[in-house]
Amino acid sequence: MPHFTLEYSANLDARVDMGQVVEIVRTAAVETGIFPLGGIRVRAIRCEHYAIADGRPDFGFLDIVLRLGEGRDLATRKKAGEHIFRMLSDHLDPVFAQGPFALVVRHADQRQANQLEAQQHPRSSENGDRA
Repeated sequence: MPHFTLEYSANLDARVDMGQVVEIVRTAAVETGIFPLGGIRVRAIRCEHYAIADGRPDFGFLDIVLRLGEGRDLATRKKAGEHIFRMLSDHLDPVFAQGPFALVVRHADQRQANQLEAQQHPRSSENGDRA
């Protein structure tokens, strides 16, 4: 049950092809070899209304939550998440060069729905994100 939910600021539409992003996440998930192919779900949700940092309209974000079912230890989940994060970060490097942008990936284990493990792109804080 690897379900990926991508929430992103509407101002990214001009800078990012979300269809490509969804496909990169799906492909990277398959490449990990730990997820059953039939269970992978990736969806992107455009956030029309949002407020970021000091309110500058050029700030953007892409926040990804990976929800997993039982059966994978922490080391396996982290390794898979790091692979997906790295593939997505590489693809989005030009977006970081264009202006303020925050990329965060979190892993939520369904057994512990309240616990999230987060990864944040290092350039997110350079662009004004104070996570």
